[in-house]
Amino acid sequence: MTDSEAPDPYVRLGRLATRVSRLWLGTVNFSGRVEDDDALRLMDEALDRGINCVDTADIYGWRVHKGHTEELVGRWLAQGGGRRDKVVLATKVGGEMSDRVNDGGLSARHIVAACEESLRRLGVECIDLYQMHRIDRAAPWDEVWQAMDRLVASGKVCYVGSSNFAGWHISEAQASARRRNSLGLASEQCLYNLAVRHAELEVLPAARHHGLATVAWSPLHGGLLSGVLDKLRSGTAVKSAQGRAQTLLPALRPAIEEYEAFCRRIGRHPAEVGLSWVLSRPGVTGAVIGPRTVEHLDSALRATRLCLGEAELAELDRIFPPVGRGGPAPEAWAQ
Repeated sequence: MTDSEAPDPYVRLGRLATRVSRLWLGTVNFSGRVEDDDALRLMDEALDRGINCVDTADIYGWRVHKGHTEELVGRWLAQGGGRRDKVVLATKVGGEMSDRVNDGGLSARHIVAACEESLRRLGVECIDLYQMHRIDRAAPWDEVWQAMDRLVASGKVCYVGSSNFAGWHISEAQASARRRNSLGLASEQCLYNLAVRHAELEVLPAARHHGLATVAWSPLHGGLLSGVLDKLRSGTAVKSAQGRAQTLLPALRPAIEEYEAFCRRIGRHPAEVGLSWVLSRPGVTGAVIGPRTVEHLDSALRATRLCLGEAELAELDRIFPPVGRGGPAPEAWAQ
């Protein structure tokens, strides 16, 4: 295990030429868990530290009102200082924005209308990465790509991405895009961390096969891999982590106890170890982090400089075993 300066803090967005930071600033904790003024400062601090990706979604901010987080990001960009030019701006479409019929999903009608609303809230002319928040089984791919191609052709979207797709969804999307001579998906954002490794079976291989960037969300499993047991014992766990611990911790406690003991032995914070592990995985472009403080941000940046050795990686595999039995077709034996 060593600390080192990364040779290049930016990597390509999958097969494409745009370069992105390994850390993506996630905004799901804004608009409720982080006060607006603090969120504005966090975005500045992240940009100053070299993080050039800001990831949001049209439904974020529901604790205030859906769309509030995009509005907050728009306020930040409007401060000028080159913010918009420096940032790769990503948002998402597909969540239910209201109880009105057709105000969610991936119909062509909703995609186009939702993009216009996101552009308005963000105060920009173009979204760099427009991600489908989840699959819409009612929307045929020809309809989805018709809408996305229209937005790209009109200069309102640069790249299209996916989130929470299965491996076969990625392949279907790319096959449909090829038939239309479209660029297709640029990226997939998936749940991936030490405790949840299902993406290794099909999502990561599919993304690599098709040249997609893969960005992990919840790389610390909502805080459960950031020293939650010590925080619960000391009473310093935030309410969201306390609630999550009540539902998920019983099954994970034995592994997390071993994990936190392992981190103590090597003298590193669990949050840094967990994030470093995600960033070390083959095919992983980056990870979405959701810091609530500058200290959380600095911890994430330290993780990018932490290089886990073979012995440490093997021990983490023992504590959190990969899904499947290995061999030439592990996806066939997953339980």
